[in-house]
Amino acid sequence: MVKKKQLRPIAEMARRIRAYRELKSRPRDSQKYALDYETMKRPYTGKMLPVLAWQDVRRESRLFSLLAGMRLFGVGRLFTRKSWLEDHTEPSYWQITKVKVDYTSENMDHGKTWGILTYKGKQESEVKEMDKVMYHDWRLIPKHMEQQFRDFEPLPEPPVRYVPFPPLLRAMMLAQYKKTTGNVLSEEPALPLKREVQLNKDYFYRQEQERKRKEGTAV
Repeated sequence: MVKKKQLRPIAEMARRIRAYRELKSRPRDSQKYALDYETMKRPYTGKMLPVLAWQDVRRESRLFSLLAGMRLFGVGRLFTRKSWLEDHTEPSYWQITKVKVDYTSENMDHGKTWGILTYKGKQESEVKEMDKVMYHDWRLIPKHMEQQFRDFEPLPEPPVRYVPFPPLLRAMMLAQYKKTTGNVLSEEPALPLKREVQLNKDYFYRQEQERKRKEGTAV
């Protein structure tokens, strides 16, 4: 017979209160990313910005510094970054679809934004939260240039080139195939000269989830 779980309403209420207090005590983005422009330090953490970023901090704007003075906080407009303009010939930009402003911050220059990312001319299909909104390198794309950014057609990808495997590795692959299937591999194995894996945080997260799924949960 399964033992009935005993309810502890007072303990559950105390847990919820602790979680609520922890949530309320977390610093807001306006506190976390506040910057003293004279010393180039963040007062909350005491960390100094890299020297190479000082010039952009003095000349460029953060995303919400641009959104605060726009109609509907810039929903529907296109924004790009200085680093994208300098590093890529293909257009890279965000189209903003949703803005959540932190009204407790001074000048309403902090919050969260969501949009559709077009990176190197390739547009993503889903809306996601924009990152690095506190960086000082955001730029508004003028309306008369928006169509020029949208009409860009990326060049077709070059065909994948293949090279033969090294002799020892080729022999090992042929032997393993014959051992597992009992047949001889009819086609010559070839190694594609294309890297299809992007080593970003999503890749490592998927690798970790796949490892946990294979290993199972520890008992």
